[in-house]
Amino acid sequence: MLATDEVSELLAELELTLGEGPGRDAAAAGGPVLASDLGDAGAVQRWPVFAAAACEAGAAAVFAFPLQVGAIRAGVMGLYRERTGPLNAFQLGDALVFADTATLLLLESGRQAADGAGAGLEGPPPDLAGHRAEIDQATGMLTEQLGVGIAAAFIRLRAYAYVNDLRLTDVARDIVARRLRLQPDSDPSEERDG
Repeated sequence: MLATDEVSELLAELELTLGEGPGRDAAAAGGPVLASDLGDAGAVQRWPVFAAAACEAGAAAVFAFPLQVGAIRAGVMGLYRERTGPLNAFQLGDALVFADTATLLLLESGRQAADGAGAGLEGPPPDLAGHRAEIDQATGMLTEQLGVGIAAAFIRLRAYAYVNDLRLTDVARDIVARRLRLQPDSDPSEERDG
């Protein structure tokens, strides 16, 4: 919903583009994922592409906390630092309290939006919501262009961004604006015959 700076936004986009990272693992596992050194062998083995890209983006350590109450999962709070090292006990405690508070605020804002109340958070900030909407729209357009399902179209979108070292949002924006058109995969039997 919110990125506090350019590095935070890039880290979130890297996880979306690459399909790996601490935030995705925290969401899947339902518990914190604490990577105190993205350059160590464990982090590189766990996230082979994300770890290097995150370091290049300016993050040396990343900490991800699921935003959940019981079975209700509202998202993930990701923190990063520019130097390696674990969170101390006080920092970890604060991060857990912040994650719980953020979860309650998100759930309350969702309840208020459903009730039609005007107070509280009104959903994602327009810029991030717009990015996600563009990605979704580009994925939908690719289903038609490529003749594939949504999952395959999103994989192609991510792959194109990764292979060409572009931001996913930039690729999506170009597809939506019709400046970029991806071609369907060719049938391997046609390549051999032709």
